[in-house]
Amino acid sequence: MHSSSVPATTTQPPPGGKTDAVDVLIPARDEAATIAAVVRAIPRSLARRVIVIDNGSRDGTAARALDAGAVVVDAPLAGYGNACLAALSWLREDDPGHDPVLAFMVADGSDDPRELPRLTTPLLEGRADLVIGSRTRGYIEPGAMPPWQRGGSLLAAAVLTARFGATVTDLGPFRAIRRSTLDVLGMRDRTYGWTLEMQIKAARQGLRVIEAPVAWRHRRGGTPKVAGTLRGTLGASRAILAWLDGAVRGPDHDPVR
Repeated sequence: MHSSSVPATTTQPPPGGKTDAVDVLIPARDEAATIAAVVRAIPRSLARRVIVIDNGSRDGTAARALDAGAVVVDAPLAGYGNACLAALSWLREDDPGHDPVLAFMVADGSDDPRELPRLTTPLLEGRADLVIGSRTRGYIEPGAMPPWQRGGSLLAAAVLTARFGATVTDLGPFRAIRRSTLDVLGMRDRTYGWTLEMQIKAARQGLRVIEAPVAWRHRRGGTPKVAGTLRGTLGASRAILAWLDGAVRGPDHDPVR
């Protein structure tokens, strides 16, 4: 596991319980072309730490993230969920006495770091338990999201809306939640189903879930890993369909329990 000191101006949270600290988590696999710019664009007045989870990269992603000022956590087993679970495990060991807000974003520059306060402020003010960045409510750059990805997300959102009653418009990865809330949800998915699992379990438990409009931009470099590849699209589709089946039929039918 790599580590790097955060800037000296970062304010450390007071001991015990919930804090105003925000840690930004960025799972990354072979994103050397973009990761440094993404890390540097995150407002340090907001983020206590920027944590890049290196998910088995072979292109120098970890080194570039460190040079840009991030903390890097190794998660060699491929899978978005594996990366997120590795980060949670590291956080429990590194900072057991605090309950920071965790903001998740992608490593390719599609998310706009300037919009982080839209996700974190409702949590810091105690108005929400989970904030989802909705690209549907916000703005999608022309051509930034393939039609099949957009259609699949809208379909899944419609199923969740019908099943749980509250309006859902997106399954976007740009989101924020407290670490303790993730612990309560008991996250298990190790692949592409991580984000949908979070939303389904939050709805089952009656958590306060709100959406905030965000932008979705073209990736700033490198090559697509999910929507732009057949393998990634099929893998994500299988995970989404499996979790939607669990959402409709109940927890006993979740793909991972």
